[in-house]
Amino acid sequence: SKMKVVILAPFGFDAAPMSKKWRIAGINFDHFHMGDLLRQTSEHPNAEIVGICDEQPARLVDAQRNFSLTDAQVFTDYRACMEQTKPDIVILCPAASNHGDWVAKIAPFGTHIIMEKPFAGSLAEADAMIAAMQPHGKLLTVNWPLVWDAGQQTAHRLIQEGLIGEVREFHHHGGNRGPLYHGADKIEKEPSAAEKAASWFYSKAQGGGSLLDYMGYGTTLGTWHLGGKAPLEVTGVWDEPAGLEVDEHAVAIIRYSFGLSKSETRWGTFTDPWTHQPQPKCGFVLKGTDGTISCYDYEPTVRVQTRARPEGYEIPVDPVLAPNRNPVEHVIHHLETGAPLIGPLRLDISRIGQQIVDTAFQSAQEKRTLKLVG
Repeated sequence: SKMKVVILAPFGFDAAPMSKKWRIAGINFDHFHMGDLLRQTSEHPNAEIVGICDEQPARLVDAQRNFSLTDAQVFTDYRACMEQTKPDIVILCPAASNHGDWVAKIAPFGTHIIMEKPFAGSLAEADAMIAAMQPHGKLLTVNWPLVWDAGQQTAHRLIQEGLIGEVREFHHHGGNRGPLYHGADKIEKEPSAAEKAASWFYSKAQGGGSLLDYMGYGTTLGTWHLGGKAPLEVTGVWDEPAGLEVDEHAVAIIRYSFGLSKSETRWGTFTDPWTHQPQPKCGFVLKGTDGTISCYDYEPTVRVQTRARPEGYEIPVDPVLAPNRNPVEHVIHHLETGAPLIGPLRLDISRIGQQIVDTAFQSAQEKRTLKLVG
């Protein structure tokens, strides 16, 4: 007979035989990425969708059909969903300004939480989320979808191997044509003025705007590539589009003790980067003491310069393999084995990213350079 090996995990991990079926519920469908995360759950051999929940039943129709869920697995009340389905992990996709509320609601049920980016609407809210989880000893993590792009993982591997020396700068340009130009699985559509008016993405009170939507990618993945270093001060500038409450284009200049980095975000790129790279390209340029790496979103190669090869050369991106293909399998692997989380899913990295976003936002409002908050 085969011996059953139970991996004993350190505190905070679920020590479980590898055959455990992880029960996962998707709650709050404000962000269309919920569809992608549920698909990753349905494709995982050790996971099952046990419930979906949103206060607006119309939002649940596609997911119920796509994943063949019964009526008993579909909820409009999160308490009923939690009590009846007893999930191990909850995926949350609320509007940016509601992340704190939703963690406060779900944390007492004692489940792990995967929160769709950004971390929160503010640093205070992020810290409240961390505090809400602490008594339960369960994992809270933030999914930044760009982490699963091969270019990001390849660039980070090359940095870890010392190829470009110590990273001193990141230059990030992030965005797309706009959040209402595509639905789940990137299906294209054209938004109406009424759709913009009705969407939380364009609501100041709900944490809308390109800065709050996208800058966390640059600041969080940039912090990861810089090895977790925090800056001294930030200068944020945004556009002020006529007829809108929020920005569609923002730039942050981030000053460290060793130099400047920047993060630029926009809704209104000429094309969506997953279809055709716009110009300027979406992605990162990383400058180290001994070289540079450019890793543009979804491209098949990264470009490197080193002292030995200053003319530069292309490196094909690494194949992205399990457990690093998506957040669902990555978090399950972490919970089963205690293997470390990839950088941006760690709260210390995401928190520095949030500090920079908060400072950039406040700086743009006040139109002056500010010391890093918090």
